[in-house]
Amino acid sequence: MVAPLDLLDLDTLLNDEERDIRAVVRRVADDKVRPHVAGWYEDGKVPVRELALEFGKLGLLGMHLTGYGCAGASAVSYGLACLELEAADSGVRSLVSVQGSLAMYAIWKYGSEEQKQRWLPGMAAGELIGCFGLTEPDHGSDPANMSTRARRDGADWVLDGGKMWITNAPLADVAVIWARGEEGVFGFAVPTDTPGFSAREIKNKMSLRASSTGEITLDGVRLPESARLPEARGLKAPLSCLTEARFGIIWGSMGAARDCLRVAIDYATTREQFGRPIGGFQLTQAKLADMSLELQKGYLLALHLGRLRDSAGALRPEQVSVGKLNNVREAIAIARTCRTILGGNGISGEYPVMRHANNLESVLTYEGTSEIHQLVIGQKLTGLNAFA
Repeated sequence: MVAPLDLLDLDTLLNDEERDIRAVVRRVADDKVRPHVAGWYEDGKVPVRELALEFGKLGLLGMHLTGYGCAGASAVSYGLACLELEAADSGVRSLVSVQGSLAMYAIWKYGSEEQKQRWLPGMAAGELIGCFGLTEPDHGSDPANMSTRARRDGADWVLDGGKMWITNAPLADVAVIWARGEEGVFGFAVPTDTPGFSAREIKNKMSLRASSTGEITLDGVRLPESARLPEARGLKAPLSCLTEARFGIIWGSMGAARDCLRVAIDYATTREQFGRPIGGFQLTQAKLADMSLELQKGYLLALHLGRLRDSAGALRPEQVSVGKLNNVREAIAIARTCRTILGGNGISGEYPVMRHANNLESVLTYEGTSEIHQLVIGQKLTGLNAFA
């Protein structure tokens, strides 16, 4: 038998350092996440702070950033880390993505030196938790019409509004909040113990249950000018952070798909019906072959985008949209098909397949829905804006 990603000898496309980083992350996922994640999912609770400290020791938090205690790893190395983390659980990868690619990146890219020194070293070590407040209850795919307001009051800023579906919010020490002022959209690094700031845990989720998700309320949150991210001007700033986070999703979704396919192959070669393993039937082999092809293609797409980013320093938004649209869409299709191979056992928590499928429903939606990415690509192809 051949492992799902060994069919085309794709490891030959990685260098020794990338393979070593992957091995370390796979080991920590196997040791610290896999033995417990089914229980976390069942209970709807996850030890965020404990995991953050473990990940901080390995340099996984903001690992693609430079300075301030960050590892300065390559884009491909960061992508491989996301793949291994999401092979364990999408919620765990989300913790790392939100911490590093949203909250830390926003401060690293748009913050003052004082803000960077105050927050980034502790966040890189996992001692401080960050969240990223852009999405609102009434404005998900349309952040340009956000309702959260920032108004001047003397030398201070006052924030009023609310944010929804914010990963890490209930436990965060700092929240990067985006709000509309008279001169456009501004970003703020908000200490969560500031009066008027509150975050409640969102319960009854059917997806990403091994992840802390919250609703933020901002009720007259008074901040000094020093809390504003000085280099963040307009909506392009938070959207660039989303592009940063989507890169990790491109890789991570392939991790969930790989794990589902690994389980399905193992099950198909050991589960017997009609006197032989179900992997010996043509329909099952056809499913496995098709899923393997999509996994190889998705991995190659992620690797290509990673190499582009490492050589050019950045990816164009439409390139990231191609990756997220394809890879998440294919990952959820793989998870659903693997569930059919497992039959009734596919819905059991003893196997990770249904958990991955449920989690991918959220991954399909956050950081831009499939429809939004289709429109980004369509606009690039035609030059016509279909959003309005």
